[in-house]
Amino acid sequence: MNITVLGSGSWGSALAYLLADNSHKVRLWSFRKEEAESIIANKENKEFLPGVPLPENVEVFWDKKEALFNAELVVNAVPSKFVRSTMESFKGLMPEKISIVNVSKGLEDGSLKRLSEVIKEVYPEAAVAVLSGPSHAEEVSRRLPTTVVASSSDLALAEMVQDVFMNKEFRVYTNTDIIGVELGGALKNVIALAAGISDGMGFGDNTKAALMTRGIKEISQLGAAMGAEINTFFGLSGIGDLIVTCTSMHSRNRRAGILLGQGKSLEETLKEIHMVVEGVNTSNAAYELSLRYNVPMPITAEINNVLNHGKSPVLAVEELMTRNKKQEHNSEDTIGGRLIWQ
Repeated sequence: MNITVLGSGSWGSALAYLLADNSHKVRLWSFRKEEAESIIANKENKEFLPGVPLPENVEVFWDKKEALFNAELVVNAVPSKFVRSTMESFKGLMPEKISIVNVSKGLEDGSLKRLSEVIKEVYPEAAVAVLSGPSHAEEVSRRLPTTVVASSSDLALAEMVQDVFMNKEFRVYTNTDIIGVELGGALKNVIALAAGISDGMGFGDNTKAALMTRGIKEISQLGAAMGAEINTFFGLSGIGDLIVTCTSMHSRNRRAGILLGQGKSLEETLKEIHMVVEGVNTSNAAYELSLRYNVPMPITAEINNVLNHGKSPVLAVEELMTRNKKQEHNSEDTIGGRLIWQ
């Protein structure tokens, strides 16, 4: 196929290389002309994927019209806060009924919409799917075995995405629960920030295990309230993505959390990471969704307080640990007739 990848960061570039391995003709678009020119000149993305050569069947563009030339499939890999503006900037160039695969993980602040909803608002006639799961760009670009999920409410579209991306190093499952797949991918970044803060403060494995376990509880409970299937959160795009993001130093969310836990300001942290930290962009939207759906999410609430309201991580941990006593499970705690963790 002729495939256009929007976003030449680490993830967009890694997926462009993967698609090239699968014999597709790939056009990789960068919003910065100097970045596009650097990748072309160096035959690698020195800023985000140093040491990984640019495949011959990946062309790099800054011009929007050239980037979309003959596109049969578009992959959106721009950060969540730029998805709407980027999609709108391609209006008049994007074929109305194009298939778009969103691979960014986050929520739109303000509207609180999932990114597939944002894309669908801009292009109502487009067929929209998502690709998510435990997948660091650094490992995918080096062809290390990785497994993810292609999701759409239209199973045929999810299966098409599966066929396009899957190879011997990149296994793709399908899932029609697009709400759950997107929420799992977005909300795990907030919990990964908490795990990083824990590491930065010098806490141990016990603390991280608690954060991950109670974190997936928060994610799944909100997901159920929003109409997602509980089982999705115990698969690749839920607990799988949570594990890799909370434990790996490839995770910019965990690395950002470590710096915050060591006492650095948010501004200092983001400057040092030098890449988009999606959990920072998502934390407020996640907290607002918890209020909208009346779902208690204490870890998410405290991370939002630390990031957006200047709360001390030390105080946040103390208040999490000294909340009112409760049972881990409660048989009467259900949403829509389904048992949810207490």
